[in-house]
Amino acid sequence: MKRMKQNTILPFVNTNDKNFWMKTKYISLVLMALMIGGLVSCTKELVKMNENPNGADPNTTNPNMVLSTVLTESARSFVNLGYQDMAGTMQHTQKDGWAGGHNGYDWGGSNNWAGYYSILRDNQYVYDRAVELDYGLHQGITLVIKSLMFGLITDLWGDAPYSNALKGAQEGLENKFPSYDTQQSIYEGILSDLNQANTILASSGLTGSVGSADVIYNGNALKWRKFANSLALRYYMRLSEKLPDVARQGIERIAGDPGTYPIIQTIDDDVALSFPGNNNGDSWPSNATYDTDSTNYRRIKMADTFVRALLQRKDPRIGAFANRVKIFINVDETLPAGTDVVQTTTVNGEERLVRRIHPSRFPSGVTIADINQDTNYVGLPLGLSVPYAYNLSTDMQQSSRNPHVSWVNSVFANAKNGIKARVLSAAEVHFILAEASAVYGWNAGDAEDHYKKGVQASFSVWNVGSAENYLTEPDVAFDGTQEQIITQKWIASWSTAAEAWFDWRRTGYPQLTGATQQGVLPIRFYYPLEERNLNTTNVNAAIQRLENTPYDDPFLSNGKNGIWTKPWVIQGTGKPW
Repeated sequence: MKRMKQNTILPFVNTNDKNFWMKTKYISLVLMALMIGGLVSCTKELVKMNENPNGADPNTTNPNMVLSTVLTESARSFVNLGYQDMAGTMQHTQKDGWAGGHNGYDWGGSNNWAGYYSILRDNQYVYDRAVELDYGLHQGITLVIKSLMFGLITDLWGDAPYSNALKGAQEGLENKFPSYDTQQSIYEGILSDLNQANTILASSGLTGSVGSADVIYNGNALKWRKFANSLALRYYMRLSEKLPDVARQGIERIAGDPGTYPIIQTIDDDVALSFPGNNNGDSWPSNATYDTDSTNYRRIKMADTFVRALLQRKDPRIGAFANRVKIFINVDETLPAGTDVVQTTTVNGEERLVRRIHPSRFPSGVTIADINQDTNYVGLPLGLSVPYAYNLSTDMQQSSRNPHVSWVNSVFANAKNGIKARVLSAAEVHFILAEASAVYGWNAGDAEDHYKKGVQASFSVWNVGSAENYLTEPDVAFDGTQEQIITQKWIASWSTAAEAWFDWRRTGYPQLTGATQQGVLPIRFYYPLEERNLNTTNVNAAIQRLENTPYDDPFLSNGKNGIWTKPWVIQGTGKPW
């Protein structure tokens, strides 16, 4: 019994056997080996289980699978910016509900560039795979998109991560927390990449096939060259006040050699992308198809500034941009006191609804001078504290159904409206060349011809017919001034107002009054809050390179990081104020 106690683990083994412990050691080693082998096998199985059978291996994926997303998201970013808050800044539209960011530049100090850099990371992946596979077509396309998106970032913020950007997966703090390249060096890099893209895309032995992944040009290398060179014109003109010699040389080189540097000249070559309209994500931003309350559509109204500019010029594009008021107002002091009725009347042979009202029915403080009685188009003025109450609104709620103000055209409420996200157009290119020739005296072609072609291109995009008669209107007939050219460019930038903002910053045109106590429009975005919290040293260095102005917010928490502080591109130019 005593032995049995001593050998409770192996009761039937003679532990007095001198070979017992050697055998036991051997068995233990074998068991350990089996256990380790089992663990390795289990680990391999776990790894195998964690592999997504439906996922793509980045080392072998066809770059076309990512390219289409890069192109659609790039185009979407431009329309989301240019049709939304930048349209408010440039006074194409105003909002009558939740309007702070749109009407009053209340951007919260945390404008986020993460979405733009996400596009650039995907684009870099396509470029890297194209280099591995020796796909020249893909390389050219991605160099253009890289230039487009980095151009947008530096235009909006100023200095930004560029040389060390998109390297977060690599070792080194300089890649995790990238330094900020100067705005000048970013512009120089953009122009160099665009020149390289044009050269690559002009190759007779161009390799790679993009097929339907190229949702903009369907793999047409010539059109991508036109995109590259037209984008270069945009950025040379961006430098016209800061580096006029560089701008002149670049524009004259491109304009003077169309064989080597083809450019966009007709709307068929516009960089534009249709919205499929299959869900909210791939539909026009203000569509009401997937927004049952239609608030994103309803709260956008035409801006008084833009409406008056179009009416003054008898511009037929207003009908493409805006709806007429549903019920126009007629203030009549001869009516019995207390009268406020909606009636049917005939205007120019058409039956319309009119609200006839005696001044005694006005809210306290409202006078006849405050009422816009235009029978067709009425815009929201700037800086209204209660915009949804304007013009005797009968709906006193944010995002109102005010029938006495012009909403944007109903087509913008449709998911599949046929309207495209327009990134770069023939109209813009012609206006650039008109300005280069007429204003700066550079050799860029006939200024008046380019001006007229720019106007006509915009008319054609919005399907309003010939601009021939319009071009004879007193405020439209070509006079060669920068103000006239930029004003027409501003009108043509409907739904792409960010470019109009950059033009205004460079030229001061059109002459617009700001909606805040500063009285002037802002000129840049705040650096993102995430950068200020996580990449503090580098963002602070960039902030110190900004230039204070008399309009800076005195309560800035970050010194110069304001929306009225000047980035490099306009420092010392005396513009826009």
